[in-house]
Amino acid sequence: MRCIRCGVCCQETDMLLTKQDITRLEKKGHNRESFARFDRNGYFLLRNYQGHCVFYNQKERRCEVYVSRPSGCRVYPVIYDEETGIIVDSICHAQESISELEKNRRGKRVTRLLEKIDKEANKRQNK
Repeated sequence: MRCIRCGVCCQETDMLLTKQDITRLEKKGHNRESFARFDRNGYFLLRNYQGHCVFYNQKERRCEVYVSRPSGCRVYPVIYDEETGIIVDSICHAQESISELEKNRRGKRVTRLLEKIDKEANKRQNK
């Protein structure tokens, strides 16, 4: 994939976070409350600030935590659509640079990631 650093994917994000994502970012010195929010269904989501992901530097058009970024960001622009299944997100300006092979590989990771996130949320809900 050839990211053009447009930041479209970082606008008004609803990126789900795993427990591992949170731990990785906390180890880098980030306070959980500053980057994650908890919803009533037991899911952690990445916070937005002024319309963008809290880690997106609008001026420099880059992610401030790229090396430690959440798992969902790592597989993007491949996402799960409830109606269609695994797709390349149509808002991504670099969507044409994703090959079918890469989409399939990332799609498997998306499926495993969502299973993990659901399992973690269910555990939190059942406590």
